[in-house]
Amino acid sequence: MAAASFVPLKWYAYGMKTTIDRGGRVVIPKRIRELAGLFSGIEVTVEFQDGKIQIQPSTKPVKMVRKGSSFVLRAPRGTPPLTVEQVNEVIERVRNREV
Repeated sequence: MAAASFVPLKWYAYGMKTTIDRGGRVVIPKRIRELAGLFSGIEVTVEFQDGKIQIQPSTKPVKMVRKGSSFVLRAPRGTPPLTVEQVNEVIERVRNREV
């Protein structure tokens, strides 16, 4: 990810305005989607709790399988593969202790 396109999470600390279309759809800014793990085609759970709407990725069961002398997690069929950018983002977040 190019440094010029990086927008820190703090920028969104107070939220940002968007609109709801006639179909009830809301556009979530790309950076927030990336940080939240929301990607095109992913199934999400939407809840209304304590006066707030919460959107989060739906969890899918993963299987731990042996691959050689190691164990790996296998995602269910239909799960989109991670991109290099997504993997690098997770590595950076772990290094910065954001997760």
